[in-house]
Amino acid sequence: QVQLVESGGGLVQAGGSLRLSCAASGSIFSINAMGWYRQAPGKQRELVAAVTSGGSTNYADSVKGRFTISRDNAKNTVYLQMNSLKPEDTAVYFCNAGVFDSTVRYLEVWGLGTLVTVSS
Repeated sequence: QVQLVESGGGLVQAGGSLRLSCAASGSIFSINAMGWYRQAPGKQRELVAAVTSGGSTNYADSVKGRFTISRDNAKNTVYLQMNSLKPEDTAVYFCNAGVFDSTVRYLEVWGLGTLVTVSS
């Protein structure tokens, strides 16, 4: 079994910064892409940023230049540094990973989410 645990959410004023972390644990053989999604009230879940095992990244247009995704492969951890936060960034942020477990079975794993609230 593989789990993702997010941390780092909270309340911040517009213009402020937060750093989210997501650690994968369990019977892991390897991890492919890792990413962050978000879901605001009444809206669909959307991709925020993703990073491959080789370090290639992609971002939603709405966060380019403000958010930075990174990962530490040795720690099976992905980070999301969020700067210049706006009220429209308010959402529950979910971590996602494509994982090969110890039996080399491919799993798409989601975290439970962490709430980010940006006040104006």
